Amino acid sequence: MSHQDDIKAIVTSVGGAANIKSLTHCATRLRFELNDAGKVDNATLDANKLVLGAVQQSGDRYQVVIGGQVASVYEQIMHLPEMAGLGAGTVDDNADEPTDAEVKAAARSKARGKVAWLDSFFEYLADSFRPILGVLLGASIIIAIVNLCISLGLIPNDTATTGLVFVQAIWKGVFYFLPIMVAYNAANKLKVDPWLGGAIMGMLMTPQFASLSDTKTWGDAVKCVKNTTLGTSSCTATVFGLPMQLSDYSGNVFVPLLMVAVLAVVYHGLKKIIPDSVQMVFLPFFSMIIVGALTAFIIGPIGVWAGNGLGAGLAWMNTHAPFIFAIAIPLLYPFLVPLGLHWPLNALMIMNINTLGYDFIQGPMGVWNFACFGATAGVLFLSIRDKDKDMRQTSVGALAAGLLGGVSEPSLYGIHLRYKLIYSRMLVGCGVGGVVIAVMGWLFPATVASGETVHGVTTTAFAFTSLLTVPVFNQMWVYGVSIAVSFFTAMIMIIMLDYRTPEQKAEAKARAAAQSAKAVNGGDAATATAAVAVDDAPAAAATATSAVFAPIAGHVVSLDDAGDPVFASRALGEGVGVEPVDGAVKAPVSGVLQTVAETGHAFGLKTDDGVEVLVHVGIDTVKMNGNGFVVNVAKGDRVNAGDLLATVDLDEVKKAGFSTTTLVTVLNTAALKSVTPKTDVNVAAGDEVIAIEQ
Repeated sequence: MSHQDDIKAIVTSVGGAANIKSLTHCATRLRFELNDAGKVDNATLDANKLVLGAVQQSGDRYQVVIGGQVASVYEQIMHLPEMAGLGAGTVDDNADEPTDAEVKAAARSKARGKVAWLDSFFEYLADSFRPILGVLLGASIIIAIVNLCISLGLIPNDTATTGLVFVQAIWKGVFYFLPIMVAYNAANKLKVDPWLGGAIMGMLMTPQFASLSDTKTWGDAVKCVKNTTLGTSSCTATVFGLPMQLSDYSGNVFVPLLMVAVLAVVYHGLKKIIPDSVQMVFLPFFSMIIVGALTAFIIGPIGVWAGNGLGAGLAWMNTHAPFIFAIAIPLLYPFLVPLGLHWPLNALMIMNINTLGYDFIQGPMGVWNFACFGATAGVLFLSIRDKDKDMRQTSVGALAAGLLGGVSEPSLYGIHLRYKLIYSRMLVGCGVGGVVIAVMGWLFPATVASGETVHGVTTTAFAFTSLLTVPVFNQMWVYGVSIAVSFFTAMIMIIMLDYRTPEQKAEAKARAAAQSAKAVNGGDAATATAAVAVDDAPAAAATATSAVFAPIAGHVVSLDDAGDPVFASRALGEGVGVEPVDGAVKAPVSGVLQTVAETGHAFGLKTDDGVEVLVHVGIDTVKMNGNGFVVNVAKGDRVNAGDLLATVDLDEVKKAGFSTTTLVTVLNTAALKSVTPKTDVNVAAGDEVIAIEQ
């Protein structure tokens, strides 16, 4: 399949262009809003070479994880003929009502699902930041390079020359005007003129507004109070006879988020009552007057108080309970990021830098990030060892995005959330790294610019925690040791304990077998079989296997009807399902047991001539943890066709809510001339169900 075919297949897999209400993208994901999420073909999406993973949200929202090339993939999708007329991020269900039909349609779609309002809230937060992740990353790398030069003694400080002051202006411009960028994105998310949101936020950052706090100019009309906790000054001016609290809004992200939420209510309310013919003039006019005044007098101070309060609370915890704080952050982040719940903490980091002059959250957060990347490195090691080309490609891209860009989504969605065992290994790295940064942070406290002594790792700039941004952190060596410990702990845990269940290992083995078979390029079946063998070569005089027998008595069905999308996709080879009538599970071929699941639900056999067969008793029965299964064999045993492998209590499986359908597949189907299932028949254990031609 060509690259363009893969692009088209993404659209087809989500139900076709007619099923797409809107499509946007973020740093790593395509974000679909669909008419019917039930039409999504998950198996086809997972098999697409461009797709790292897919995540369904509440209602009919669907995210397809692409990785670093998402912008290119998005553009190519939008240029498909069938996508003509679909605006990015728009909902156009009723072109006859252009005034507010889009808003109503979006509201209806978000109302579905038990926690749709919560999803909408975090979507609002996320979409206010996602479009500017690139400039934030670029700025953090500039900061890292400057700090690295300072730490190496190449330059005395970051204001030593006019050239360095200019470089400083490049990255400070991003964070100084961040409120305007956030306001623009937030307004765009809520279907408000984004320039209006940016303009109102910009009002609070003008020299004129800043001059209102000048006591020399305004005398008794302005009163300032020193905040000893945060080390900042709070001034109040009398404007139109009313008190107005004045603050430096540069770098603030809470205020634009609150302001735009109010602006959306005012904007759409005015849109209903102002005639269409004069909306272009009076809609922004009244919005600026009303929301501008509300922001200056009420919303702005509330946003500052909220941000400062949260920052001061976490600062108190970091000071008085640094061990708990440093360990809790890396252990919480693996669960916050997939749900999008990390955005409020990201906003707090920026707020801390703006108010305290430094941030203390990013150090422990880096511990989690590097545990995440370490787990991916472990997966890469195993994929190289197992010759799993697909996983090797996925893990290389995810590891590069993480170590160089500090982006965890490719690892999370491409690997970690697919293989749930990874979390139990990765969390060990998070915990150990958290303990290290807590202990070392306490033993070697940092001194921040104000002269205050702070326990823990701090930074004066918002940075994506990657290898390139290590120099950004104060107590850099403490941070470096902590992230190294978390990285290698998670990596070693994955390598030692693996990250796959027995059936997932079999799937990887089947992929490697198929890839090796394709590489044979025209060789005969014997050569192909030799190419895919992962254990000792079969004996030269071995009898050719021509059939696979039923492992259990019952009715034979096609893999398409067995009820498991992985088996139906033939990723584990061609085969059949048997709806059993008794619980005696017998060997379908003669050979050596390569895999015996401790839970008794899966067995992998290899014949003397290299045919690899998997028997999987029930669907999702791994979750029963062996309850109802009695295993009669062990890995490495040689068995003959018809020997008893295990006994399963079918009633116990049904009682637990799982299907009893037993699947038997030929894992190295691609290496054989033909594998022909015999379906829709009733069989006894030992009857032929699959014919093989080598």
